[in-house]
Parts: sequence; C-alpha cells; structure tokens
Amino acid sequence: MPKRALILVEGHRNSGPLYVQAAQRLGLHPITLAADPAQYDYLAEESIEAIRVDTDNFDALTHVCSRLRATYDIAGITGFAGRDESFYVTVAKLCRHFDLPGPNPASIARCSDKFTQRQFLAQAGVPVPAYRLAATAMEVESAAAEIGLPVILKPAEGSGSSGVRLCRDMDELAEHTTYLLEGMYIWRSSPKILVEEFAKGPFYETVTMGDAVIADGAADFDPPPHFVPCASMFPAPLTEEEHERIADVSLHCLQALDLGWGPANIEFRWTKRGPVVIEVNARLPGWTAPQLIQLAYGVDIVNEHIKLVIGHECDLRATQSHISAARFLVPERDGILDRIEGVILAAAVPGVVEVRFYVEPETPIVRKGDDRDRIGHVIAASPDHTRTEAILQRAIDLIGWSITPLPLRGEKK
Repeated sequence: MPKRALILVEGHRNSGPLYVQAAQRLGLHPITLAADPAQYDYLAEESIEAIRVDTDNFDALTHVCSRLRATYDIAGITGFAGRDESFYVTVAKLCRHFDLPGPNPASIARCSDKFTQRQFLAQAGVPVPAYRLAATAMEVESAAAEIGLPVILKPAEGSGSSGVRLCRDMDELAEHTTYLLEGMYIWRSSPKILVEEFAKGPFYETVTMGDAVIADGAADFDPPPHFVPCASMFPAPLTEEEHERIADVSLHCLQALDLGWGPANIEFRWTKRGPVVIEVNARLPGWTAPQLIQLAYGVDIVNEHIKLVIGHECDLRATQSHISAARFLVPERDGILDRIEGVILAAAVPGVVEVRFYVEPETPIVRKGDDRDRIGHVIAASPDHTRTEAILQRAIDLIGWSITPLPLRGEKK
C-alpha cells in the first residue's frame, strides 16, 4: 500500500516546521516542492524529502505531482505564500486539478489582489478605508489629494508589509512612489499601487476556518512610517461585545469574498467608527500566531488545517483559556550583529515558552521596513494578561545584542 503524502509547495521559516511536524503526527509523509529547497534550513535538518521545481510554473508543478502519484498516495496539497499572496491561487488550482480538497481558486484570486478585495468588501457594506488604485506617479498624487494626507501606499499584491509605508506629506509620498515605480521594488507583474486612507486605531486580527471564527488577537508595531510588528497577543484584550463585533465583521468578510473553505486571517484597525477591515488573507497567519493560538485556546490550527486539506473533519473547539503573547526583537540600526546574550537566562524564566533568534552572530543586518526586520522573538503564556506581560518583560530585559555599524563608503574596516 503506497505511503500517504502531503505536498507542501514552498516553505516558511516559522510555519514550515510546524506543518512538517503536524503532517508526521498525522501519519503523512511531507514532501516539499520548492524553487530553492536550500533556503529552508529545516528540510535538511529534519531530512525532509524536497524536490526542486519552478513553483511559478503550474505545468511543472502538475508534472512533478503526477510523477509522485506513481509512488505515493497524495492525500492533500497546501503551501506557503512567501512574498506573494497570489501564490495561493496556484495551490488552489493544483488541488482542483488533482481533485483534492481545497479552496475555490477564483475566491483566492479575488482575495490576493488587494484592490479587487476592497471592491468586493465595500460593495458588501464591510467597513474599509477609502482607497484608490494607481499605476503612475501622477495617479498616486491625484489619489492622495482626493483621500487626504496622510495615506498608506502599498503594492496591490504582496505580503509581510513589503513595500507598505505611511506617507505623511507630499515629500514622503513622492519618495515612496519613486521607490515603488522606478525599479527598487520588485514586482511580479505590472505595478499596481493601492493608495488608502490611514485608519488610525489599535490593530486586531481574527483567525477563521471555514465559517468559524477560531481566535482573535491584538498586535503592535514599531513607529511609522513602516509597519514592522513588535508584539502580538491572543486573545485580544477586548470586551465581550467587542469580540462579538469583530467576529460578526469577519464572517461578513468571508461571505463577501466567498471564502467558505479553509483558513483566513482578517486584519482590523479599531477606529472612531469601529472595526475597519485593513486586509483579508486567505491563509493562516504566519510567524508566532499558530503557537500563540494553541497556547491561548488549546487549538492546533496547523494540525486542523492539514486535517481539512486531507479531507478529514476539523476540531476547532477551545480546550483552555490562557493569555499568550510574543515580543519580536527588532534592531534599531543596520550593521553587523556581533553579539547575542541572555537567551538561556530568558528561556529559564517561568512562563516563557520559547526564546528564538532567527540569525547568528556575524550576520549583516540591513533593515527593509517590513516583517523581515525581525531577528527573533520571545513567547510567554499564563492565565492572566498582566502576568503574561510581566513574564515577557522580565525575559526581554535579560536579552542583549549589539550591532557594529557598517563602515561608510571609503572608510577602512
């Protein structure tokens, strides 16, 4: 009898190992298809089968999967977005091609284009910021004038806050428009910029599976103009009425976008007019969110997603009620990371679940103004909000690192 395999298209530094481990616990053989498997360290470390293939080429992917079917019983296919949310459209098409459980490719496509997504949400009466689509510097300037400064400029496709910036005046608007349109930002297709109203207020998110809201959380960011996450917490510190309100808006989003299958991650700002939807991602949240949700609610969302992918029934019922939180370690300048200390001491603090650096000493640090700027995290959990925050702060205070500035051009090292 052939071994049952789970196909993982590409990988992810944080979520990838969770999917591999969950697949193995479910008795599946994980196989990663990637353009460059070597970029995912965990594949070699765990001796995970990996195949090099052009993951932008649908025909190449179907060819590899067809060849694998001669040896394995392919139970399901899923994947990771990397820097481009539209990548999930390819995964959805693969599921449909091989008659496997998966989302509707058309629903994923309308969600991955932020402008199209906004149109569907606005037409359904979901509260969203004012927005315009622009392809030239003149159109950007005109859109910003109509909406009113400050505005957010962002690529209409992408993820991880890449290319996203708050523009507070015309100089910042012109500077970031030049960055996006004149070759410094890498586009996968013709440039499309979303110009949107800056929705001021605390950031919240919900995580859904099918038509069920599993969890809600809060996050904080480093100071603008960029949006680099520095903290995350589940559940969000909201009243019962506020929890219900963002859950209702979340379900309204799913209906508007026809996202009736699989996971979604919906981001909000709570403004003067209540929760305003910033973005709907047709996937699970990345980074520490799966761990935080399991610690807070007792629900392993990666495990339950894989069960859905292979055609099994999910169990999304909460089995505990804790407060979990993460602090992200973000450098304040570019340079060479020459020292990391205090990790063992921080990890020994009662209530700390994980202390992790993503980089080693002697690594060059070049900040990009998005989630790639994070160099590590600390996770803690307890039954109480105040206690969890105190645990995190105690651990953070024990951690130290230093960055030697890069020499200026012409200076001797």
